Amino acid sequence: MEIEVLGWVITVEPGEILGPGMFLGLVVALLSGYPVAFGLGGVAVVFAALAMALGVIDASFLAALPQRIFGIMGNVTLLAIPAFVFMGAMLEQSGIAERLLETMGRLMGRLRGGLALAVVLVGTVLAATTGVIAATVTTMGLISLPAMLRAGYDKSLATGVIAASGTLGQIIPPSIVLVVLGDQLGVPVGELFLGSVIPGLLMSGAFALYVVVISALRPELAPPLDTAGLPPLTAGGLGRVLAAPLGLILLVLGSIFFGIATPTEAGVLGAVGAMALAALQGGFSRAALREVSDSTLRTTAMVLAILIGSTAFSLVFRGVGGDVLISDLLLHLPGGRAGFLAVSMLVIFALGFFIDFFEIAFIVVPLLLPSARQLLGPEGLLWLGVVIGANLQTSFLTPPFGFALFYLRGVAPPGVTTGDIYRGAIPFIVLQLSVVLLILIFPQLVTAIPAMAAASGG
Repeated sequence: MEIEVLGWVITVEPGEILGPGMFLGLVVALLSGYPVAFGLGGVAVVFAALAMALGVIDASFLAALPQRIFGIMGNVTLLAIPAFVFMGAMLEQSGIAERLLETMGRLMGRLRGGLALAVVLVGTVLAATTGVIAATVTTMGLISLPAMLRAGYDKSLATGVIAASGTLGQIIPPSIVLVVLGDQLGVPVGELFLGSVIPGLLMSGAFALYVVVISALRPELAPPLDTAGLPPLTAGGLGRVLAAPLGLILLVLGSIFFGIATPTEAGVLGAVGAMALAALQGGFSRAALREVSDSTLRTTAMVLAILIGSTAFSLVFRGVGGDVLISDLLLHLPGGRAGFLAVSMLVIFALGFFIDFFEIAFIVVPLLLPSARQLLGPEGLLWLGVVIGANLQTSFLTPPFGFALFYLRGVAPPGVTTGDIYRGAIPFIVLQLSVVLLILIFPQLVTAIPAMAAASGG
């Protein structure tokens, strides 16, 4: 095929056009606002027809698609997604999260900055149980934000600490993000969970340290809570409130870390445990079960629809040589491994403003995988998975399109402006980027615990 550009005649093979064209078609589909799953599938169908018309692929090439779809349906790892979604939705429905927030607020509120510290602590605990950003941010925004504002907290500090703590579910296990990334990278999900423990705790610790420091330097931003008139908090009451989430964390993460259960089996244990806790605390009913099941079904169906669409897209994209184009581009970036990491992290960070992490994992990660294997090696994929998870957590907090900010804006009182929320997020974005940088510089923060677990198991 000959193309004339400014008087120059360029000979181009059909396959060389289809790859970039398909990528541009995907960008247009994503920006159009059309459902991502159907956009992926639609682009795949259009370019498959073009490729067959031009003789780049034949119909037999597409025969692999049904087998790939059946492979998705039989993927045991992906069963962890509905299990963890169900567990988080049941905990939210049962009121366990609300009681935990109220109790920790009363316990720590007498300290300067104590309510903000309670939010960080509860955000960490909820991340290790629910792992759902929308539920965590919404719950803490409804309960903690009014209490912090009544206590005289600065609006930006209050909204920033809630939004940031709510995103911890992206990196602290059992994270649905890590389940999906493990499947796409071909890394055991249990190892990703182990590798994310230190980075997750570093994120949480950085938030808590910031609250302590800013409360000491500017005490007017985070005054202590006036506990006059509140009933005293007994050790027994505190124990009953903490027992439920901590017991569930031990059940789920403990069974994974000690090799008793796979992540999928642990997810099922967590779902059953969440129902048992809800029943013990009077939050379980047929209506609640119906609502939680409906929420789980909707989320799981959305994930599988995107995954099937992305599978069709990646198959056709590979058929027209697009994967080779992307791989050559990434492998020949200036700086080699450092250049690859810089570009891929910037792309993922930017996409996190506009599309959900499921879409990023199913679209971008498969394109990066061949180059990552060559540049990082099989052992580097575990580290890359945790870095991507931490990166996504940062992008979900960054103005103007961070999803966590939208969730908080939806439940914030009328006196809290969007500008307050944006300003409050900025210090925590810097903290998150600092932790991401630490993970990039010191991979041992990710690999240390999996290595120790492997050594003890061997």
